Amino acid sequence: MNILLLSMPDSFEHMPTVAIRMPNGALTSLAGNLDEHHKVSIADLILCQRTVSETVTRLVRETDPDIIGMSIMTFQRRTAERLMHLVRALKPGVKVVVGGYDPSLDAAAYLNMPVDFIVRGEGEVTFRELTRALEGQGSMHFISGLAHKHGDKWIHNPQRAPHRLEDNDIRLPKRDARVLKGYTLLGRQVDVIETSRGCTFDCSFCSIIEMRGRNFFAYSFDRVLDDIRDAWNHGARTIFLVDDNITLNIHRFEALCNAIINAGLNKIDYFVQGMTSAIANHGETLAPLMRKAGFRYVFLGIENILESDLVFLQASAKNTARSNGKKTGNATLQAIDYLHKNNMYVVGGLIVGSPGDTAESIEANLEFARKYVDWPYIQHPTPYPKTPMTADFRRLGLIENERLEEYDGTTPVVRNENLPLDEIEYLRWKAERGMKTKHIPTVLRHDPWFVLKNMGKMAAHTYRGSTLRTFLGLESDRAAFARYKEIRRREREYVEPPQTFCDPARSNASKDESQEQATWASSTAR
Repeated sequence: MNILLLSMPDSFEHMPTVAIRMPNGALTSLAGNLDEHHKVSIADLILCQRTVSETVTRLVRETDPDIIGMSIMTFQRRTAERLMHLVRALKPGVKVVVGGYDPSLDAAAYLNMPVDFIVRGEGEVTFRELTRALEGQGSMHFISGLAHKHGDKWIHNPQRAPHRLEDNDIRLPKRDARVLKGYTLLGRQVDVIETSRGCTFDCSFCSIIEMRGRNFFAYSFDRVLDDIRDAWNHGARTIFLVDDNITLNIHRFEALCNAIINAGLNKIDYFVQGMTSAIANHGETLAPLMRKAGFRYVFLGIENILESDLVFLQASAKNTARSNGKKTGNATLQAIDYLHKNNMYVVGGLIVGSPGDTAESIEANLEFARKYVDWPYIQHPTPYPKTPMTADFRRLGLIENERLEEYDGTTPVVRNENLPLDEIEYLRWKAERGMKTKHIPTVLRHDPWFVLKNMGKMAAHTYRGSTLRTFLGLESDRAAFARYKEIRRREREYVEPPQTFCDPARSNASKDESQEQATWASSTAR
């Protein structure tokens, strides 16, 4: 069969496409685990945000798919539904399959959309078995993790157990299936790999436990190293390790660093997510090893520097420093210190604007980020499907905004006892602009050509809404913030006219065009 796999074009506010265009690793993993006789094409639509309709139209005509699969996150739901109607118009008989976090955790939202199948949870084996069933090999009723139509009714098969990855049953991704080009991070070609899946912590804002249960499974190092080599052979010079919690088993992570070094794969720039407690408690030996292995940026889930907010977020345990088995306080400063001493940079994940936050508590976190974080990743509490936080917000009647396209993490949607939602967003917006600008010299030293070429575009994104009057002090920042909000509103409401259809070949040929900012869909992501 011909199979076309799509990821949505909506992108993170904190990850402007001029600087970061990351591939969807789940789609290449799906492709790599299908039977060999299928012809699979993958299109990450983030690579052609300005011309999504034409890309999809051309790909449907060129690949003539029997199945179209879509990977969807919550804030992308409206975009996905629009694409469903487009592909149905182009090929009425095509089978539409949806998967990813949003369909997995809120399948009911898709039952009245033009969808044939919903893949819940990990999809590699479920999707493979679905394609076999569509070819007459087996029954859909026995495919774990699948929801499917039987007449006018939906049948929800039992959940599939998480894959135990150490048996290498999940094969390597199939990067050759990608039909668009332009994956870059700060000008360098980027790819993603995973070395493990799962987490055992109960953070109230996180969907991982609901998605796959409380567990931690890891690939063999041979498989991980083969994946890194494959990414390198496909041109990647920067790799983001997308593990849910790679530092959950700190001794394994240390061994992985050594394996990367011994394999001679430490000339690559690695980005990784880590727990503050793990790095603080083991950083004296771990941080030098990470740097030797090639790690450059570490996303720290700081969440909040105030203990009261950490309790609310149920994130205290993973942010606690320990000595001789005893708690010794917040681990964040110690973790940051170890990383900075070893020439690594901190992407600081913080959450501000919880229901009980005040202007003072928000400012305390923003000031901490200004002082210690290299790149801010500051978000607001958001009621994503099935998280403990969402259940609490709904029980207390705190959700003020049900427009899912605004569930991007950088738009406050939950009522605060002390501040208007616009004020919370304004405080974050104002602080972040300076933090991002401060990091430019570091990027310039590492990637000078990229910065010199794209400085204007990066500044335009960072300071959207500002004018010359703003910089000259002839108007208040609040006037610029109001324009910024209007820009965001237009980005979300914009409907792409049909005459702007784009060409996949053109996306490959024109990197400058693919780096332009999106106007087709919302500019922020979950």
